[in-house]
Amino acid sequence: MLAVVVGLVLSPLSMVSPATADPTPLPADPNERVALTALDTAGRVLAGDARPTDPSATVALRDLWLARPDLTGTEAAEATALLARPTDGPADPFGNGYTVPSTSQCGAHVCVHYVPTTADAPPSVDWVALNLATMEAVYEREVNQLGFRAPRPDGTNGGNGLLDVYLKDLGTGLYGYCAAEFRKKGRTASGFCVLDNDYSAAQFPAQTPEANLTVTAAHEFFHAVQYSYDYDEDPWMLESTATWMEEQVADDINDNRQYLRYSQLQAPFVPLDAFSSTYGFQYGNWIFWQYLTDRFGTKFTKLAWESAGSLKGDGGKYSTEAIASVLRKKKQSLTNVYADFAAANIVPSSTYPEAPGVAEYANPPVLADVTLTKGQKKFRQRAKVDHLAADAMHVRPGADLAGKKWRLRVSVKAPRRLQGAAARLVIHKTNGKVAFRTVKFNRRNNAVRTVPFSAAKVSAVSVSFANVSTRFKCKAGTTFACGGRALQDNAKFTITSKVVKKAKRKHKHKH
Repeated sequence: MLAVVVGLVLSPLSMVSPATADPTPLPADPNERVALTALDTAGRVLAGDARPTDPSATVALRDLWLARPDLTGTEAAEATALLARPTDGPADPFGNGYTVPSTSQCGAHVCVHYVPTTADAPPSVDWVALNLATMEAVYEREVNQLGFRAPRPDGTNGGNGLLDVYLKDLGTGLYGYCAAEFRKKGRTASGFCVLDNDYSAAQFPAQTPEANLTVTAAHEFFHAVQYSYDYDEDPWMLESTATWMEEQVADDINDNRQYLRYSQLQAPFVPLDAFSSTYGFQYGNWIFWQYLTDRFGTKFTKLAWESAGSLKGDGGKYSTEAIASVLRKKKQSLTNVYADFAAANIVPSSTYPEAPGVAEYANPPVLADVTLTKGQKKFRQRAKVDHLAADAMHVRPGADLAGKKWRLRVSVKAPRRLQGAAARLVIHKTNGKVAFRTVKFNRRNNAVRTVPFSAAKVSAVSVSFANVSTRFKCKAGTTFACGGRALQDNAKFTITSKVVKKAKRKHKHKH
């Protein structure tokens, strides 16, 4: 979990651009450059000096752990210290270790470690017991009920093979983290977790200490679960599914609603696989997994992680490939399901059971909102859409279009070579109901659909259009899917809306 992020600038990929490069010269070896960057980032995050572009502590430590073999000398020692358990002691130059001996409480699956004195001490033994009970309940929900893999055992580290959780004063804004430790089969690893020692209101004012503990435990424990599938998975999938898990464990707390304004519910024009600590899209897009859960069942996310997993029998795919693979087995395509998702987000109160009356589920902004009349029968809108992103516009009938004969003809033109062009119409009826219509594209990526447009029965028609391209040049050093560079961003769409009359039927005469 991260502290609440603030501010939303309505522009697409500029939101997720990398930080300005550090002027300090870096080594010529690219692997060493990556490793030193990971070391600097993890150091800032754990010290509480994170930049807006830095990832969460869990992802920062994951990246450092992966890069540590490329470090030598002092830098390698610093990386080892950052990745150490609190019980590794006060010799830690970053001050992250306990300075007095620790003790622990253990359950069936988890051990909670803590110290009785110093600033890292929890407020009471009862608070320690609550941490243990919460972690055991999270284990029961995520592993036994939802069927995800248990965290990999760590041998005798921490005293036994159970998952070790350390309570420590992490400072303002850092709720907790889980760090990978020992590589296992495939790209799996064991690890340990660290939670704040008290979630004091002074440091974490958004929720009660108990609520903060519950959602953080749900989120961070799922990171330990993810390491049983693939510790090197795309960061947006790591964080979006961990935030989705908060909904499955603690639906009544609703801490994850704070990120919805950074999701495709409110910013559909930002790619689904975007990762940005400035805005936190990867947290907000838990709503995508919730949409898939509501439509296909709770097991969908588990199937996606198995498709992305690295063990024998897993799919070994990266994030968007894994999702597409699961959908194919359900005789669905990512293009169609994503287009449905984008259209459904236009009317959140009709899509998500908890949305009605909830401010965070407000209707999203649109590219244009126009009214057509007898005197203004046509409107053309142009837009540029990045990969795995969408946009929308509203078209409303004027009062002089009240007759039954009026129709709205919508044509959508996408780039001919774009793979994954999709569009949907959302008909908002005057009785409060909504209806969805598919707009099918031909081989030239042109699509046309005509729908009723009488002002007596229709208040508006929303046109949702999407670029569902998943074409990447992988391993290009980005935080998108497969670390890749999207090959079909900035796709140009043209949407033409025109008022027409209902065609008269031709009567056949018998002779």
